[in-house]
Amino acid sequence: MNDTNDRFDTALACAWVRGVCMRSGTPALPDSLTTKPLAQLTEEDQQAILTTGRKAEMKLYRFKDHHDLPRVKRVLGLLSGLQPENLLDVGSGRGVFLFPFLKSFPSVPVTSLDLLSHRVELLSDVHRGGYAHLTALQQDITAWDMPDGSFDVVTLLEVLEHIPNVEAAIAAAVRLARRCIILSVPSKPDDNPEHIHLLTKPILTDLFANAGCTNLHFDGVPNHLIMMAWK
Repeated sequence: MNDTNDRFDTALACAWVRGVCMRSGTPALPDSLTTKPLAQLTEEDQQAILTTGRKAEMKLYRFKDHHDLPRVKRVLGLLSGLQPENLLDVGSGRGVFLFPFLKSFPSVPVTSLDLLSHRVELLSDVHRGGYAHLTALQQDITAWDMPDGSFDVVTLLEVLEHIPNVEAAIAAAVRLARRCIILSVPSKPDDNPEHIHLLTKPILTDLFANAGCTNLHFDGVPNHLIMMAWK
C-alpha cells in the first residue's frame, strides 16, 4: 500500500516509529531522533524517521487521517464546544476517532481503553514516541474500578454495538463521566457479524435512563446515530 505523506498523519507515524525503537531497539534510530521532542523535529528529521519505518516495513498507513469522516467531524465539533479537561475513549480500536482527536486537541489528556493487546501496544508506542498526554490501557470498562467522575467526557464511538453487556457498559460510562458521554452507533442494520446490537433512540433512551441519565440530545450523520448524554 502506498503510504505517501498525504495519506497519513506524519507526527503520529513518527511517534509510533520512535516508540517502537525506544521499546525494542528495532528499527534502530540515532539518539538525536528519539530524544528530541516530537514538536521540535525538523522536516528532515521526520523524513529520516519515516524512511527508517518504511525500510522496516512498518504499516505507516495505520495513521491515515480520518478527519473528514462525517461521524468523526461531527464528534470533534461537539468536543470543540465542550473543550474537555480530559477524555476517556472506550474501544479506541484502529484510532479512527482517537488519532484525529490527538491532532485536534494536542493538550487534552486522553485515556484509551481497548480489549486487544496489540491495539494497546501500538498506542503505548505512540505515547512513548512523543504523545505524553495519551495513556493506553487494556481494560474492560464494565470491570474497571476507577473512581466515579474520573473523566470530564467519555466517548463510546462505534463500540456499544460490539459489547455483549451493553447495559453495564453504559452504566460504567455514566459513572466515570463528570460532565457528559458522547456516543455513536450504526443507525441501520448491516452485515457486520461483530455488530450484535442495533441501538435505536428508544433503546438508548431506556438504557441511559436505567443508568440515571435522562438529559439526552440525539443527532446523526448518514448511517450513524450520535448522542450526547449530560450528567
